[in-house]
Amino acid sequence: MHARRIQGSAERRGGVRRWGPGAGGLWGVLALAVLLLGPGCKRPGADPAAASGESVTNYDVRGVVLSLKPEEKSLVVRHEEIPGYMMAMTMPLAVRDTNELAGLHAGDGIRFRMRVTETDGWIDQIQVVSNALVTSAPTNAALPGFRVLPNVPELKPGDAVPNYNFTNQMGARFDLAAFRGQALAVTFVFTRCPYPLFCPRISDHFEQTQRRLLEAKSGPTNWQLLTVTFDPEYDTPATMRAYGARWKADPAHWTLATGSMDQIEPFAVSSGLYFSRHVPISEVNHNLRTLIIGPDGRLVKVYPGNEWTPAELAADLTQAASGR
Repeated sequence: MHARRIQGSAERRGGVRRWGPGAGGLWGVLALAVLLLGPGCKRPGADPAAASGESVTNYDVRGVVLSLKPEEKSLVVRHEEIPGYMMAMTMPLAVRDTNELAGLHAGDGIRFRMRVTETDGWIDQIQVVSNALVTSAPTNAALPGFRVLPNVPELKPGDAVPNYNFTNQMGARFDLAAFRGQALAVTFVFTRCPYPLFCPRISDHFEQTQRRLLEAKSGPTNWQLLTVTFDPEYDTPATMRAYGARWKADPAHWTLATGSMDQIEPFAVSSGLYFSRHVPISEVNHNLRTLIIGPDGRLVKVYPGNEWTPAELAADLTQAASGR
């Protein structure tokens, strides 16, 4: 079981999808093309197939289907490590064509092609390599990567957010009360997440929101962004500082935080994340939540997923900063 970067296309032989170039003679043609084109060729594994014109890098991946969401053109997969790109993860992955999901069942072992650009990602060429086992699992079986915390109620708009404390990217301790009087946007990431639709998209949205608010000539000044890691063992203050530099975080307005699981876990779970300190990152069903907390410390709004825009977040923060 492994994953590797692949190039070329898939074809069918005898009804089975196979990988790589089709006819054997094609290798000679490709080799001649490389010699003729020389250093100007694109790097292996990339092609300009994205509609946006971005280069696409392809990876051959194996994993297990946990659930199917045809209405959302996605499936949740626990996949193996993708060497040189991504650690083993459990995450929803999008397909462009729902026919890719035909015949799949939860528990199936699959092989598929992961396609990523700088800003997008999807999978295709899904093959079943092992069938799901039919079991009589108890109806109250826990979902992978999720543990119910009965003493941590879900936060709802209007609720006072508990005063959790963290360590910022400079190594200094702080708590949420330090942001009183400020409109605060909070999101959760882990720095080892490379998939463009997840943590990188959220961090890019924060960077764009920061730029919009800083450039607003008559905009508010009492706003803050807070990025909290849910992988604190790896994401040290120094790691968070480097991550912030990558996204041009202005320390006057954007704090990147790590800290104790005793503080991160209840905050993340009460915000709607599927998360537990007792479940490794590879087993957590990676989902996304972004919160807006008002100057009074009460929850204003929750953005699920990644469909919100920087313009929406900037507008909501501006409104929250005014106390409305």
